[in-house]
Formats: sequence, structure tokens, C-alpha cells
Amino acid sequence: MSATTPLRVALVGPVATTIPAAKSGSVEQITQVLCDGLTARGHHVTLFGVAGSCTGAQLHATFERGYVDDAHSMWPWEMGELLNVAAACERHAAFDVIHYQGAYFPMSLAFSRLVPVPIVQTLHHQPHPSQLRLLQRYPEAHYVAISRYQAEALPGLRELTIIPHGLDIARFPFGTAPDDYIAFLGRFVPGKGALEAIDIARRAGVRLLMAAAETDYYRQHIAPHIDGERIQYLGELDFAAKAKLLAGARALIYPIQTPEPFGLVLAEAMACGTPVAALRCGAVAELVEDGLSGHTFESLDALVGGLPQVFALDRSRVRAHAKQCFDATRMVEAHEALYRRLTTR
Repeated sequence: MSATTPLRVALVGPVATTIPAAKSGSVEQITQVLCDGLTARGHHVTLFGVAGSCTGAQLHATFERGYVDDAHSMWPWEMGELLNVAAACERHAAFDVIHYQGAYFPMSLAFSRLVPVPIVQTLHHQPHPSQLRLLQRYPEAHYVAISRYQAEALPGLRELTIIPHGLDIARFPFGTAPDDYIAFLGRFVPGKGALEAIDIARRAGVRLLMAAAETDYYRQHIAPHIDGERIQYLGELDFAAKAKLLAGARALIYPIQTPEPFGLVLAEAMACGTPVAALRCGAVAELVEDGLSGHTFESLDALVGGLPQVFALDRSRVRAHAKQCFDATRMVEAHEALYRRLTTR
């Protein structure tokens, strides 16, 4: 195969919902960006997912509805994900490479020694030690890590390529004149730091707008703090509303408590020109350049004290940083290079 021959790629997305998701869904968003980017570069891409997904590629709709939208007929959800991977593997003769975007764990590993074409699995979560031991049973499998932080936690995997997430920056409005609020976007679970964001807003005397899907954790721990004035809850937003919220914020607050391998909302905020105030945890320091696109801090006290520095950053330089580091073209080209390498061995 020459370096210019179009590749035949099976891109296996999650089947929780459509690609992209109607509202929140970072793995679905990244899958769409990669799918559309590869298609625009002339490759023959088949997206395996849920009916109703919006793509310029060929869509293989393994299911009519995702398990987020139809939990009754898609239980257990793991079976839905597994059958979607199997649908691509059963048609392996039509592809040069199969790429699985697993939201939770790489079920595609089970097929990697059975299918004669390369299977790539992107890891979108930070594996626990017990999960890592399972991954190490397939050290020759092809993995994509989304940050150096994640890659460093994956010893023993010989075929590991680091490809950070990318965004279609043009879809994010440039917020040149921010409003008088700070923003928190993230799932309402303890590790995301929603309670810490409320504490920061109160101590700093600024208005906080929060957006995410309602959960039991929200109802039990966050809702009592929502007063509709200083602390406001906007619900789960679609892409346009999310981008508008980020563009209008003085800063994105990211007081994460549990280390994560990326943090897509950081890149999304910076794409809007909105600087980030984050705790230095997980991959945060790889995404945020201190003094340029935001500031990272070791403690909540330091973050509260450093907010004026964050507010004062040049928003045009913040957006320029996002274009340089998180542009979709870079991500798509890196995947294309990986696929070429695997198919020319």
C-alpha cells in the first residue's frame, strides 16, 4: 500500500447514544471529529454505532437506539458495546484497520489475536491496576493513549502511541467580552470537584454557572447549594449552549479531585479563549500552560487567591494555544500516520 492510497477504516464508536451525542458525550464528540477528519482526507471510513448518528462516512447502525436512550432493551450495556465491536470484526475483510473508541474499557482486545487486520484501541479512561494487568495480557496489541500522564501509567504495553484529543476549533465561538461568571462543566460525581467549585465561587465572591446531567450525587450533594443567584444550575447542555457558556465565562473552574487522563472541557474552554483555573492533578499540566492559557494550582486556597491572575490573561493567546495544541487536523494526521504504520508492516 502506497502512502497516498486511501485507507479503509472501521471506526467503532460507543453505542450509548448517537454520534455526536445530542448533549454531553466526550467520546462521541472525539469519534465524530476523527471520523469526519479521516473522511475529508479521502479515506473510506465506516462508522459502527447507533442509527441517527450524523456522519459523512458510511454508517453501520448496529442498534436503532443507544443504551442511554433505551436502557430496557440494551441491558446489559456491555453486551451492546461487545456486539458493536463484533459487527466490525465480522466484516474485517472490508477494512485495513479497525479502531475501537471504548468509553470504559477496550473490549476489542478479545478480538485482536483472532482478526487478521490491525485493531487499535483508544483508552479514554485511566485504568486501575487490576485493569492494567488484564491489558498486559495483550502487550502486542495497539493502544492509543490520550496523554503522557496516561501513557506513564501503562507499563508493559509495547505498542502504545500518544495522541491527544483534537477539536474543530472553528465551531467554538471566541469569547472576547466575557460576562461576570465562572463556569463548571463536568459530570456530577465526587471526583469532578463540583462541591469544590461552589466553595471557590463563594470564597472568591463570583457567580458560578454549573452545567451537567442531573445525577443522584447532584440531587443529594449539589442541589442544596443552588440558590439561583450566586450558584446557578443550567442542566445538561447541547453543544451550542455549552460553547456559548464557555465563551462567556471569565474562567473555567476545574478543581478536579480524581486524576484523569485528559479533560476535554479544558481544551473546549481554551478554544473559546476562556482561561482555566485548575488543580494540578492528572493530565491537567499537559493541557494548561501556566501564565498563557490558564493557571494550575496545588490547593483550593491557592486557586482562590490566583483567580485574578487567571481573569487577567489575554484571551486571544488562550485561543491561540488551543489552536496550536488541540486542533483536529493534528489529531487526524496522527491517527492516519499510525494506521499507515500498522498496515505497511
